[in-house]
Amino acid sequence: MRRWQVAGGLLADSRGLLLVANRRRDGSVDWSTPGGVVDDGETPIVALGREVTEETGLIVHDWAAMRWTVEVTFVDLEMHLMVEVHEANSFSGDLLFDDPDGIVNDGDFLDQAQVRNRIRGGPAWVADPLAEWLTEPWSELRHFRYDALGERPGELRAVRLDP
Repeated sequence: MRRWQVAGGLLADSRGLLLVANRRRDGSVDWSTPGGVVDDGETPIVALGREVTEETGLIVHDWAAMRWTVEVTFVDLEMHLMVEVHEANSFSGDLLFDDPDGIVNDGDFLDQAQVRNRIRGGPAWVADPLAEWLTEPWSELRHFRYDALGERPGELRAVRLDP
């Protein structure tokens, strides 16, 4: 089973919460918080800082504790994804979208209604935890688990396993 780890960041200020547009290989776009794959030899926090800067041009100076984890087993694809999501305490810089991976090509700070609209229809393992956190932010660590069924990325069906 192929395994990979991803880190995501919650960057919020008076303008709202930062979401980025991710252009997929098939041309579709989904919205998420900034972040990405943890490379070999990196800690999730180091990877997250690197990914946020690469994707958005922003520099995070201090991360709060982890807010949630997500575990997704892609049953039919024999893959396993682990995600850590951290909240930024402080960051600086101007938004600049020059992602070396060519995935993130846009983004903005959005209010709650705009965030909910952008994540609607996206992967449940991205949308569900974020929507719940927007409704009532928490400071203790929470865990979310999913099985993803299907063999094509655009046709996956997510089943939430936790309460």
